[in-house]
Amino acid sequence: MSHATAAHAQESTVSAPTTYNKTYVWMISTVAALGGLLFGYDFVVIGGAKPFYERFFAITDPTTQGWAMSCALIGCLFGAILAGSASDRWGRKKLLILSAFLFALSSLYTGLAQSFTAFIVWRMVGGLAIGLASNLSPMYIAEISPAAVRGRLVALNQFTVVIGILLAQVVNLLIAEPVAADATAEQILNSWNGQTGWRWMFGVTAIPSALFFLAALMIPESPRWLVKSGRSKEALGTLEKIYDKNGASAVLTEIQSTLNNSEKTTWSALRNAKVMIALGLGVTLAVFQQWSGINVIFTYADEIFRNAGYTVDGMLFNIVITGAVNVIFTIVSLAVIDRWGRRPLMLFGSISLAIVYALLGACYALDLRGVWVLSLVLIAIACFAVSLGPVVWVVISEIFPNRVRGLATSIAVSALWIACFVLTYTFPLLNQSLGAAGTFWIYAAICAAGTAYCYFKLPETKGKTLEQIERDL
Repeated sequence: MSHATAAHAQESTVSAPTTYNKTYVWMISTVAALGGLLFGYDFVVIGGAKPFYERFFAITDPTTQGWAMSCALIGCLFGAILAGSASDRWGRKKLLILSAFLFALSSLYTGLAQSFTAFIVWRMVGGLAIGLASNLSPMYIAEISPAAVRGRLVALNQFTVVIGILLAQVVNLLIAEPVAADATAEQILNSWNGQTGWRWMFGVTAIPSALFFLAALMIPESPRWLVKSGRSKEALGTLEKIYDKNGASAVLTEIQSTLNNSEKTTWSALRNAKVMIALGLGVTLAVFQQWSGINVIFTYADEIFRNAGYTVDGMLFNIVITGAVNVIFTIVSLAVIDRWGRRPLMLFGSISLAIVYALLGACYALDLRGVWVLSLVLIAIACFAVSLGPVVWVVISEIFPNRVRGLATSIAVSALWIACFVLTYTFPLLNQSLGAAGTFWIYAAICAAGTAYCYFKLPETKGKTLEQIERDL
């Protein structure tokens, strides 16, 4: 941005409206957050299906196991990359609709897969939908939210993610028939679970996908994207549904102040020094959220709990407990994120996870299994759910300038999915070579480093409009 434009932006600063149409804002935010619900379900459902599809496809080595669990993340990466330029060109709404369609398609065909290759292909298509939704849902919500409740509304997307996770875990538990503790691999393969049950675990995603598709047709386009696209009159119409006329005009003026005379949305615009600072922050937080290790608890829950001495039935029940804790503490995050702020929650979560992982590794090293491992896993999930889980998505949706938000967000989210792929693919290998103790100690060290980074680099953004954050950064 030129000095003249910056000066103009500073002159145009207005206080954020304090009154808004709560019902309308929560309604359209909830619709957008349905993408998070499908993201959570599709991402985690594979954990409960894993013991059964592995028998069906005769997967035995850790490399193939890791590929089956992580292949969807390749699709996530491509979806996140596509979301950047495509959402800047065609808008946020159309991409949300596309993600809903892909969710429905992939869930049906993953459940119908007769070969391992078909299974992998359709898991990647599902990943493409996750990549789109994980990028677009929080960004759309941030762009339509009043500043005072933006953290809570963007965290609503994380809440629907954990609801999707819990839903997947409950569905897996309900679909799976009881498995005898001494059941052989052949008996599991020839059971309902091994032949049909795991297919239904994937296929039922088509129902909420259809609901998301229909609901997304009804929401308005992001007013900030409309202004950036030269459609300020339409943007004002949407803003007037959110605020009163004076408030809508004030918000429109502030949005325009950050876009007047600014560069077009191109990759070269990302080379601006201040944009690079924000981009570095977003990418680092995205990678840290994944390498904090929490997703291995969800995606490899069966292995973690089996190593802790639980049977298949006990493992599925424990997975549901982890999902319930995840939901409860995400609700806590919704209540405090706009009151306590992003920075304190991130510091609390990262240092807490470092401590919990160190203790979890010690449990495995000292052969303290069962309830000891379950308790620490639940504490780790609670700490993550109240901090890194929602807060990183909120910060990524806030810190990028209006003119490059789509592209910059796609880079940060792409980094997140690359980090998630590395985490998911390497866990079986680390677990085999270092054991569970050494693996969790590595995650503890990463969380300790993340604590230091957040302390020195993470700014506070609560209560500020997106335009105020842009000027501050």
